[in-house]
Amino acid sequence: MTHTAYDLSKPEKRTTSVVFASPHSGRVYPRAFLSKVLLDEREIRSSEDAFVDKLFESVTDFGAPFLMAKAPRAFLDLNRGPEELDPALIDGVRRITPNPRVASGLGVIPRVVANGRAIYRGKLSLAEAHGRLSTYWHPYHDTLQTLLDESHQQFGEAILIDCHSMPHDALTNVGPPGATRPNIVLGDRFGAAAAASVVERVEAAFTKAGFRVARNMPFAGAYTAQHYGRPARRQHAIQVEIDRALYMDEHTMTRHSDFDDFCAQLKAVIADIVLAGVPDDIGLAAE
Repeated sequence: MTHTAYDLSKPEKRTTSVVFASPHSGRVYPRAFLSKVLLDEREIRSSEDAFVDKLFESVTDFGAPFLMAKAPRAFLDLNRGPEELDPALIDGVRRITPNPRVASGLGVIPRVVANGRAIYRGKLSLAEAHGRLSTYWHPYHDTLQTLLDESHQQFGEAILIDCHSMPHDALTNVGPPGATRPNIVLGDRFGAAAAASVVERVEAAFTKAGFRVARNMPFAGAYTAQHYGRPARRQHAIQVEIDRALYMDEHTMTRHSDFDDFCAQLKAVIADIVLAGVPDDIGLAAE
């Protein structure tokens, strides 16, 4: 399904309660937006979770839907709440309770990209901000909620895998000095967004495929995990961060030559994750 705000890929038949989503891999840059920015193409794309939609595109082969944002993160951050508007960027926004994400320029409409580089020449109107939310943010999240509701209706639970990538440098200080760094970080907001058993299944899938996994450091999950993660209601949300150095050149924003091989490795992980949301009677019939 194609929409201004997103692409939605559905399997022929839903066989799992797992839903995959990629809020930051969008790369449709509106001309009106580009006319206002200070950055060149590579700089403005530095906020993208580049190619994450390609990494996970096989999920429909395993009976799960996949929701992919079209709007790029520098234009609108779908992993922020709609109220996280930045008064330093948007005219007419009242200062509310201090929010460190907004204060750092990373609100729902970001003021900066990586390394704190300013995106805009000036400020935006409140009307433009609300226009982006109504055109892009609300349709994406309305669709995501519908997918989770469908999982609840069909399977009695929902498991959201929120798919992201992280800069290689973000892992520099993870773990003790000299230790081997992880290349996958799972965020469940320190247990608040997903049951331990679900997180363990996801971690085991990555570990089995040869990845090194950490939890919640340095990324514990933002709006999506916080908003949708309700384990007491059998609704689990896990943010998955993949080290970009595994599959792409971060400087040139290009895929590695072995990109397809990496996708095949990840496909085995996806197959295992999907099984976490397959009812026992279906899983036994497939064995």
